[in-house]
Amino acid sequence: MEFLTKELIYQKSPQEITSLLYEAAIDDLSNAIHDIYNKQFIDANIKLKNVNDILHRFGVGLNYEAGIIADQLDALYNYMAERVIEGNLKKDPVILKEVLEILNRIADAWNASLKEKPNVKADYKRQKANAYEKQVLVYERDTNTVEEGK
Repeated sequence: MEFLTKELIYQKSPQEITSLLYEAAIDDLSNAIHDIYNKQFIDANIKLKNVNDILHRFGVGLNYEAGIIADQLDALYNYMAERVIEGNLKKDPVILKEVLEILNRIADAWNASLKEKPNVKADYKRQKANAYEKQVLVYERDTNTVEEGK
């Protein structure tokens, strides 16, 4: 994940960024479990804090107008965050593997839905263009086209 630059991230759609965050959480959680087995508890703690930060961001980024699925995901993110804290306190890989399994399932579903909607990025750009057009009035004068803010 360190190869990502700010410019590269700005070129991604929100859906692609979410997919990258799932990947980062899975990588950090997998590596933290490995660190616990190797008794590298400080490294594991840092990675588990990153996982909880990502889980928190997933919860904040939910669109609650989407219906019950948003509420269910919120409950699931909260559950996973609590289990990560518990697994970190107890240094218990079994608890952390449970969270890893849930994260893998959600990430697989998310990535499958991204493959079914290849025009997500284009739709996002169209929405941005429409927002611009709502704020600018375009009309023609004799030979020049003039744009004015509303």
